[in-house]
Amino acid sequence: MKHIIINVGRQVGAGGQEIGRMLAKDFEAKYYDRELLNLAAKESGFSEKFFKQNDEKKGFLRGLLNVQTPHFMGGNLYGSNFSQESLFKFQSDAIQKAASEGSCVFMGRCADYILRDFENVVNVFITATMDFRVDIVSKVKQLDAEHARKLIEHVEARRAQYYNYYTGKKWGAAESYDLCVDASLLGLEETEKLIADFIRKRFGL
Repeated sequence: MKHIIINVGRQVGAGGQEIGRMLAKDFEAKYYDRELLNLAAKESGFSEKFFKQNDEKKGFLRGLLNVQTPHFMGGNLYGSNFSQESLFKFQSDAIQKAASEGSCVFMGRCADYILRDFENVVNVFITATMDFRVDIVSKVKQLDAEHARKLIEHVEARRAQYYNYYTGKKWGAAESYDLCVDASLLGLEETEKLIADFIRKRFGL
């Protein structure tokens, strides 16, 4: 199996995580979503809890001077030269390191931008109708439709701000990806098959 990198952007509730896991299995690749936070924590000296609290948030180190000691695990962090972009840098290094070691599926976190100079990379964006996404989020989070919709809008606004800020591109815009697909049309399994077929043809697998 060729060393390939699959970067998956996804709307909230569109089934991106499930599709990502299926793609990882199909292509014998490692799957990275929140696992990236643990890798970044190990590389940086921050605790994984701190990365989770600030996951995909722009400007998350604005109040770093107020960070308390428990967030650290020891060691100097990039010469203790903290900036708003430090945490993004730690995570970027973890993504590049993982990508250099073998085939991977990365969920969000600007991996398409971070790995733009790597070979055999494909960038996918998974969308779905709002009704489809509200239904999934309502079931997973045990919320009524109104609160599920508000959660979707809140998380996506934060996700888009993060992506746009660090990449200079527009989150969810077709020109930022190689393939955009609506998972609500075919369902998750068939959507994964469509994406997998696209990747095989793209790389001659």
